[in-house]
This record gives sequence, C-alpha cells and structure tokens, in this order.
Amino acid sequence: ETDFGGGVVRDTSDLNKHLASETALGRVGLPDDIGSVVAFLCSDESKWINAQRIEVSGGFKI
Repeated sequence: ETDFGGGVVRDTSDLNKHLASETALGRVGLPDDIGSVVAFLCSDESKWINAQRIEVSGGFKI
C-alpha cells in the first residue's frame, strides 16, 4: 500500500483484496514491513549476510 507502481494496489480495492488473498499473512505489504528488513540489512547486526536473496513478501504465493 504505497505509491510504488503509481499506487495501483493501494487505490484499487479489488486488486488489493486479490493480492492479499495470495499471501500467507492475508494482506498486502506496508512500508514498515519492508523498512524494518532494510534497516536490519544496513545495520552491523547483519554484517555476516552477503550475496543472499531475501524474500520479504509476506508469504506471497506459497
């Protein structure tokens, strides 16, 4: 629910509901859902993480 992609997911109720139904958490992601992961990866606590693909999708399509 951001302005990413012109805000289409946020502004289109049917699309938002459809995408939410495809996630394990039952909702679309919010900026804080992604931001906390980015903040962690930018911190010293993640210094041993490198060359990884980290999925931050709320369990989309599992």
